[in-house]
Parts: sequence; structure tokens; C-alpha cells
Amino acid sequence: MIVAQFYEYRRAYTRSLHDYRGMARQSTPNTLFGKRLREARTRLGIAQDKLGVLIGLDEGTASARISRYETGIHEPPFGTAEQLAEVLNAPAAFFYCRDDQLAKLLIRYSSLGDKDQSSLLQLASRLGTDD
Repeated sequence: MIVAQFYEYRRAYTRSLHDYRGMARQSTPNTLFGKRLREARTRLGIAQDKLGVLIGLDEGTASARISRYETGIHEPPFGTAEQLAEVLNAPAAFFYCRDDQLAKLLIRYSSLGDKDQSSLLQLASRLGTDD
């Protein structure tokens, strides 16, 4: 409870500080990785600072690091991408997938159990074949 209040206070303070300084926030990710990261994070409703802490970043730099990943200023090493994927319940391939429909399929596939994944793979192997 206290941790959630801390993050909410920190977001509000940072937002007001940016507004006071007249700093424009970059709202659109410049990279594919950044776009997919923001999609996955907002899908689960996780704040940047909280996500950073969940993957083991220092509380003082967590929000800035995740923001830099999302805006494309930096791209994380693959090991960090795997940590992000685990926390965000997405396969790491999702972050690098150019096709939006395939990216949605990756998210859906990763949420299925083993039996349903096997069934989907069997169905996919039958599609497009001339029997």
C-alpha cells in the first residue's frame, strides 16, 4: 500500500515538475521496441517506475531508464528485454515483431496453456495446405 502511494506521489510530482518547467513529454515511441514496450506496459497498467523496479533497476533511475527504452533513446540488452517480457507476460519476440497482427498473436499464444498452444500449432500447420 505504501509503495503504491509512493509511486503515485512520484508520478504526480514529476508530472507537475514537467508542466512547471514547460518541458514537452515525448509521447510517441521512435522505435519498434519502444512501441511494443509501451503497448505491453499500458496493457497491464504498470507505471514506468514500477516496471523498472520489478526488473531490478534502482528506484532512483527506474522511470528514466524505462522512458528511454520506450522513446528509443536507448535499447536494452536482450537479457533486459527478456526480464521485461517476463514481467509483462509477453514473449521477448513480441518486442521485435514488426507485424501488428503477428504481435497480437504472440501475446495471445503466450497466454495459452500447453494444450491450447499445441492445438493452435496443429491448426496453423493445416492452414494453407492443399489437401
